[in-house]
Amino acid sequence: MALMESTVKQMNKNTQNIQHNEYHKLSLSERIGYGLGDFAQNLVFGTVGGFLALYLTTVNAIGTAAAGFIFLFVRIVNVFWDPMVGTYVDKHTFKNGKYRPWLLIAGIPLIILSAMLFVPIPAIRGSVPIAFITYFLLDLVYSVVNIPYGSLNASLTRDPESVDKITTTRMMLANIANLLVYTLFPMFVQMAAPLDRSAKDTGFFGLKLNMGTYTDVSASHAWFGVYMIYMVLGAVALFFCYRLTKERVVATAEQSAEVKATDLFVELKNNKPLVILGLFFMLAFTFMFFMNTVNGFFNQYTVNHSDWMGAVGLIASIPGIAFPLFWPKLRKIFGKKGFFHFFLGMFVVGEILTWVWSLDGMHDSLLLAYVSTFIKQWGLTSATGFMWALVPEVVSYGEMKSGKRNAAIINAIMGLFFKIGFTLGGAVPLWFLAAYGFDGNAAKQTASALSGINITAIWIPAALAIVSMIVMALYPLSDKDVEDINKQLDASRAKAKTIRTVSHK
Repeated sequence: MALMESTVKQMNKNTQNIQHNEYHKLSLSERIGYGLGDFAQNLVFGTVGGFLALYLTTVNAIGTAAAGFIFLFVRIVNVFWDPMVGTYVDKHTFKNGKYRPWLLIAGIPLIILSAMLFVPIPAIRGSVPIAFITYFLLDLVYSVVNIPYGSLNASLTRDPESVDKITTTRMMLANIANLLVYTLFPMFVQMAAPLDRSAKDTGFFGLKLNMGTYTDVSASHAWFGVYMIYMVLGAVALFFCYRLTKERVVATAEQSAEVKATDLFVELKNNKPLVILGLFFMLAFTFMFFMNTVNGFFNQYTVNHSDWMGAVGLIASIPGIAFPLFWPKLRKIFGKKGFFHFFLGMFVVGEILTWVWSLDGMHDSLLLAYVSTFIKQWGLTSATGFMWALVPEVVSYGEMKSGKRNAAIINAIMGLFFKIGFTLGGAVPLWFLAAYGFDGNAAKQTASALSGINITAIWIPAALAIVSMIVMALYPLSDKDVEDINKQLDASRAKAKTIRTVSHK
């Protein structure tokens, strides 16, 4: 009887300890620290995703179809590589944590390899093998940073309010990086490009800057110089992400020892929310990168206003930086699914307005460029930003079903869906452009090529956004479900801890 009372008291104490540690209210510095990881990765990989295709097919003189093949092949390898990375990460723990150390271990090679993509060496210009090998190695290393980083999100806390807050904070920092990438990067490169330099209207309320042609081989040093600055900023941000975060919700030694590569298939079979959210990720990143991949082509050739990219990009960045603070409140108003449906619908409206901007006679309408971009990006950043808040609850659901907290494996699965979307969004548009006759060496494109740019930049993303709305309608976890899952995990963790404590007495 005394032993039973002691066991009950121990379980109550363990439950309190679990709730105190795993439901920790994250401080602002912790949220910013974690968000700096998104900032760093968006600087590094956002620039690659947004501008590498344009760089390879123009400055580096690689064929459009060949560039598409590079993106496709590397992503196929990820199907096998990412689960291996996730399994290894889940099975091993360092002195300083399970996930955090990878930010430094793999972060340094990530920076070096990404910079090598833009190295201005004439002897390797136009070399498909060199571009392929560099991008291939970069992508492998990126998984070793991104999968542990994504897993770290689920290990910081299980407090729902903190999860929402950290999502808004990380997305604000991610979109500050996007501002540097999609707004300022092309403008900085054009300012450093030597060919055809002249004072051009930037779209910033009459501001004119001396800018050259950044799609000519003479701009290679400009690309590399600007990108190197971004890489230094990314390296510093990764370091502070490592220093300012702390892992609290992690697998036990017993759970880590039981991790198997086949757990990936178990999660896919038993974790329905994971599969639904994964499909949503795949579609979201497909239409996001469809748009991002062709955005430079659209501005350069369709509306003939590459000089406006900085100003239009600034407008595009405002919703992602200023409005995430309102996401938790909007989620309460619209509900979890309604939130995504509302903002995906907004994205579709923005794409329709972008089509209006592409029409003859409308190209010089700066106001239309601002309005269409603002609406489109508000919808895009909200839908694709807030979806990350659902990953921790999917991890917890998986733990409830299997008894294993396979955070890295689940993030590897999410990474696979993300990279499938990234692949489709990076490779397929280039094949479309090639099929429609795009010529990277031509100053002016044919009507067929311009039609291909419009299809890939506007209509395919809009259609995929509508499909994404249908997929999100199938997501099964309500807020009440998540609350019940956490209660079950508290009870099972307290019981396991009590058994360990009693067995050691």
